[in-house]
This record gives sequence, C-alpha cells and structure tokens, in this order.
Amino acid sequence: MTISSSLNAGVMGLNSNATRLSTISDNIANSSTYGYKRSQVEFASMVLEQKTAAYSAGGVRVSTFKDISATGSLISTGNATDMAVGGRGLLPVTDGSGINELSSERELMLTPTGSFYADSNGNLRTQSGLFLLGFPADGDGQVGNVSRNSGISLEPVNISASQYTASPTEQIDLGINLPVDATEFDAPGDVYPLPIEYFDNLGRAHTLTLEFSPVVPGSGYSNNWTVEIFDSAGNPATSIGDLNINFDDSTTNGGRIDTVSATNGATYSETTGQVTLNLPHGNVDVFIGRPGDSAGITQLSAPFSPTAVTKDGAPIGDLQSVEIDESGFLQAIYNTGFRRTLYQIPVGDVPNVNGLKALDSQAYSVSADSGNLYLWDAGTGPVGSVSGYSLMESTTDIASELTDLIETQRAYSSNAKIVQTVDEMLQETTNLKR
Repeated sequence: MTISSSLNAGVMGLNSNATRLSTISDNIANSSTYGYKRSQVEFASMVLEQKTAAYSAGGVRVSTFKDISATGSLISTGNATDMAVGGRGLLPVTDGSGINELSSERELMLTPTGSFYADSNGNLRTQSGLFLLGFPADGDGQVGNVSRNSGISLEPVNISASQYTASPTEQIDLGINLPVDATEFDAPGDVYPLPIEYFDNLGRAHTLTLEFSPVVPGSGYSNNWTVEIFDSAGNPATSIGDLNINFDDSTTNGGRIDTVSATNGATYSETTGQVTLNLPHGNVDVFIGRPGDSAGITQLSAPFSPTAVTKDGAPIGDLQSVEIDESGFLQAIYNTGFRRTLYQIPVGDVPNVNGLKALDSQAYSVSADSGNLYLWDAGTGPVGSVSGYSLMESTTDIASELTDLIETQRAYSSNAKIVQTVDEMLQETTNLKR
C-alpha cells in the first residue's frame, strides 16, 4: 500500500534534514576556527519500482562531505611561524606520536593553516598538537633529492639545534686597484698590506693578510707584483701562499691581469679566476680575477683602493627568529644578520581534495577517494605559495548558514507533517467498521 511508502519517505526526510542540521551546527560552531573547512550535504532522491495503478514514495538519502577545496581568506598576524597556504594545497603535519616514530611509520596528515610555536624540545607545533613537517636543508640551504610521493623524506621541524651557529668563510672576493706608478723604475717599492677578517668553523675570527709588493725595474714599468699571504690562525710570520701577477698594458686590455702564477701552497685557476688557500678549517677560495677580465684586481693609474672586498661566513650568532618565505623555505635569522635555511616546507596535493578524510584539529589524511599524495614546492604546479605571518579564516559564511538553517527547519517541519498526516490516515483506516 502506497500509504506506507509515504510514511517511510517522511521519516527519511526527517533523518536527512536532521543530518543537514548537524552540518549547519558544526559550521556555525566553527565559524571562528582558523582553517576550518565547511561541511556540506547533498540530497539524492530514491526511486522505487513503480506500477501504473499505484505510486510508491522512494524517499531521499543524504551524503555529507567537507568542502576542503574551498579556501578561506588570509589574515595577517604578528607571529612569524603562523603559516597558511594561499590557494590550493595543504601543509604536512603529524601528531605527537609521530615525532619519535620512523618516517615510514609516522602518520602523515595535512592542514591548510597553523599557528606554530616552538615547544620545550624545539619542535614547531600547534596548540592542538599538530607538528609541522619539512624537508631538512643542508649547510648550503639545499634539500637535495627527496621523495615527493610520500612522507619518507619529511622530518619534524626543529629549531633547537639552531640556537647558535657558526658559518665558516669559504669565499673571498677581491675588487681592488694597484697603482701602476708603484712599478716604475724609480718607485720606492712600498708594500701594500690588505688585512681581511675571516671566520673558521667554530666561529672564531682570524685575519688573512695579503701583502702586495711591486717589482721595481731598472727602467720603465714592470707591471709586475708579488703577493705574500699570511694567516693569523697559524704562524703569522710564515707565508701560506705566494702569487706573482703580471698586468697587461696593451691598448685593449690595459690594467687587466695578464698572467698569474701561484706557489708555496696556493693554486690559481684561470677558468674561475680564484686562488685556493688551504687554511686550518678548510679551503678558502679568493677571487682575484681572470686574465683579460675587468673584475677582480686591476692595475691603473690610481691609488691603492680596496673598494670591493667581500666575504661570506659569520661569527657565532644567537638565534633571533625564524621566518618562512613564499617558496616554503624556513630560515633562521641570527643577531649577526646571518640567515640560514633550515627546512623547506612543501605543499601537499591530491587529485580529489574533497576525498580526504577529515580528522580533528582541521587535519586531513589521504584516503582511497582522494588519490595519491604529491608534495610540491610551494608556488609551483597547481599549489599556492606559503604565507608567513598569516592564518586562514574559516570558510563558513554565517549569513548563508542561517539561511540554510531556516530552510532546514521548514523542511523538517514539513516532513513531520507528512508523518502526522499518514498517522491520522492510518488511524482512520483502523477505525473503519466492518
């Protein structure tokens, strides 16, 4: 009898609208939750096999899902480690149990945003217990070859080991001019010293001194200089490298290096224009210039001018803060002004973002419906860049939710009326007298 199907349809309508009410309640409750993705429902009709003489109500069924593909607005904060993905993609995180587990056994989760801070162990985590993951960088700030299809190359982001750091000097660039008049036959042959401070692998400061001595000829100009190099880290009275530099005085290349010979432990490469010195903490390359090149050391009719002497490296520095750039590189900033890249935070993406499994604390995990995970560099491919000092707002629109709430209330009442009407009709049927 079709009256029974009407009752079933009404009950299904009550259950479906109760489910919709649950999602609306959840959305409104999380309207101020950073990174919250709005829950939605979809109604689908159910059709029973019909007969020409009678109609049977099939009813309705409901399916729920998180609209994870929707992105909320980004708001600025005062915390450098507040992070959000500006567009498609999610940040890799794990829970507290995953910190001490092997990467192959760690539970990998994803979140669109997080207000991270360093805990007592130096791990970056949120108040809700999500720990940030990233690719560790080497001393040059490079992450090398990493797995992009799994979290096996990811590590918990920890900044405790970076509280103090020393950056040894590995490169010195010389941009100086030597006076051509010093190589004239009647010149006094004065020595021009050039002290350069550098730092070893323990952050200690030392001085590398280059002494430029002109070769004074019997007549004319020699255009020739000898250079002795002394290191305060060893025996400051003993040269660690000697150079002999000849300069060109031709019309086209006047004042530029012609030939260089290196002895006494130093080596010179015409290809790179660098002199390699073997110092106690390791090799240091000193750029003096290539033959015929205007960069590096020149010999012109001008005073001795060490105007462009630069070097890398820094002394021991105390960690002041950490910041993340739009490419996902987490950098430590020290009070010496030195910056060091610690990690690269990738942005995870799956083919079906809405197929991810929702977890607590605005976290999600890969499921069979989502497809396989791929960890992109931020700002490449389909994913957005990473924004520091930012959090993502909830995708809930209160006005829209309140409108849906009114519609759900009306629909629920209407379905309840169906149940009430069917009940009255069945009551009338049972009251029929034979």
